[in-house]
Amino acid sequence: MAAMRKLLDDILTLSAEERLELAAEILASVEGPVDEDWDAAWLDECERRTLAAAERQEPASTWAEARDRILARLQTS
Repeated sequence: MAAMRKLLDDILTLSAEERLELAAEILASVEGPVDEDWDAAWLDECERRTLAAAERQEPASTWAEARDRILARLQTS
């Protein structure tokens, strides 16, 4: 656990861009092979949701707002 904490402390000194790249690499290492059909379907769904929100003229949430909503839902489950 101490080694992991040290590694995390080191990682947090990286730039945001470097941390995101590292996070993507770590996730890819445990997710398995890429499913092209799933990726395409997910991108289509993201586009559909973006267009629907734009049509309703909904303001975009910040990550902090979305995270707070997610955590609140998890606490009531």
